[in-house]
Amino acid sequence: MAPGQRKKKSASALPNKTLILDNGAYTIKAGFSSPSATSEPKIIPNCIARDRDRKIYTGSDLEKCKDFGEINFRRPVEKGYIVNWEAQKEIWEHEFFEDKSPLKCDPAETSLILTEAPNALPQLQMHCDQMVFEEFGFASYLRAPAPIFSAYNDIPSHFFKAPPRDATKPLLPAEIILLIDSGYSHTTITPLLQGRPLQSAIRRLDIGGKLMTNYLTRLISLRQYDMRNDIHLVNEIKEATVYVSRDFKADMEATWKGPKGDRREIYETAGGIAKDYVLPDYHKSSKGYVRDHDPTNTGKLKKMQTGKPADAAEDILTLRSERFAVPELLFNPSDIGMRQSGIAQLVMESLSCLPFGLWPGFLANILVVGGNANIEGFIWRLQVEIRALAPAECYVRVGKPEHPIISTWNGAAELAKDASLLSKMSVTKQEYEEHGSGWVQRKFNEYDKEI
Repeated sequence: MAPGQRKKKSASALPNKTLILDNGAYTIKAGFSSPSATSEPKIIPNCIARDRDRKIYTGSDLEKCKDFGEINFRRPVEKGYIVNWEAQKEIWEHEFFEDKSPLKCDPAETSLILTEAPNALPQLQMHCDQMVFEEFGFASYLRAPAPIFSAYNDIPSHFFKAPPRDATKPLLPAEIILLIDSGYSHTTITPLLQGRPLQSAIRRLDIGGKLMTNYLTRLISLRQYDMRNDIHLVNEIKEATVYVSRDFKADMEATWKGPKGDRREIYETAGGIAKDYVLPDYHKSSKGYVRDHDPTNTGKLKKMQTGKPADAAEDILTLRSERFAVPELLFNPSDIGMRQSGIAQLVMESLSCLPFGLWPGFLANILVVGGNANIEGFIWRLQVEIRALAPAECYVRVGKPEHPIISTWNGAAELAKDASLLSKMSVTKQEYEEHGSGWVQRKFNEYDKEI
C-alpha cells in the first residue's frame, strides 16, 4: 500500500427492518417496512397529556382517557420542528423501546427513516442527528423533508384510474409534482422535480389545524359556551362539522341573523348549514356527535342556565357560520389580520420562481396531503381558485390520496423496500462516528441532487 494511503472500511449492510416515523406535530405515523413486508402504520398522538385528576397519558395511552375535560397537552413539536427533545424522547421510548411498547424494536438492529418539515434550521437538524445516533443508537438513519417521500407514492393513481406500478422495475420518484402539505402546524407548498425539492420555490402558510381549532374556540367562547379549557373537544367539533364553502358570500347571507328585533326566518336552519353538536358528558358518553339543527331545542338550552331538567339532559352546541368561516382562513388569512397570501395565491407565487415551461407540469399534478385535505370541499375550492389565477393555456388538476394523513409514511415505506436506494441515501452509525454530525448534515442536504 502506498505511503499515506488509508484503507477504506467497507460499509456494513443495513438492517433488514426499517422503522419509519412521520413525526408530525399532532400525531406520529409509525410502522415497519422491509423489502419483504410492510406493516400498516399506527397513528400515535405526539403528546404527553394530563387530565383534571392529574393522571398522565403518554402517546398512545391517550386512548385510555375517558374524560377530556380541562385536559392539558405538552407537545414536543412546535411550528413543524422538534423543539422539546425531553418530551419527544419520552414518547419514543414509550412507543418503541419499552418491553410493553406496541412497536418494540432494538435500535442497534433497526434502520430509521425520519421526516422533517422543509427548510429546518441546521442547529435543530444537528441536534436531531445526535439524538438518533448517540441517545438511541440506531444502526442507520435517513432524515429528509416529508414532501420528498410523498414523491415515491404511486402518484398517477391519485388522479385517474391507472394500472398499479410495476414492482419489478426500479423505484423512481414522480417526475414532476406540486405537493401541498396542510397539517397541524402549517401548510407548505413544495414543487418537486424528479423527487428533488426546488428550494427557492418552497412557500409556507402559517395556518394549520392548530390555528383553526384556536379560532373556532374563540368563536364558540364568544357566542355560546366558554370552551377555552376544552381545546381537545373543540378539535373534535372542528373535524366533525367544518367544510370549505363553495360560495362564501351566499353562505354568510344564509347564516345572517338579521337586524336587531327582526330575526330572519331562514336563520334557524340557515338553509341546512346549521348543525347541532351534542357535547359528551364524560360519564355516559366520551364522544359527541353531529345532527341537523332542531329549533325546538332552543328553549331547553335556556333552561340549562337555571338548572338542568330531565327533558333537557343534552348539552347542545349550534354551529352556523363557524362551520365554513374557520377553514376559510386557508384561502383568506387576512380575515384574522394575518399578512400572508391565501393558499391558491401562494401556489402561484411558488410557480413564479420557476421557468414558465415547468408551469403546465406542476399545475396538472397538484397533490394535497395532510389532515386538512380531508375537509369537505377543500380540494374542489382549491382547484377552482388556482384555475382562476393560472394561465388559460394551462390545465389545472388537484388530487389527494385515499388516505392523505398517512401518504407521506406510505411513500417512505415504498422507499424502504428498495434496499440499494435506501443504502445510498442513509448514514450508518459507523459513518457518523467517523465523520461527525457536520458531515451527516451535508450528506442529507445534498443527497437529493444525486437521485
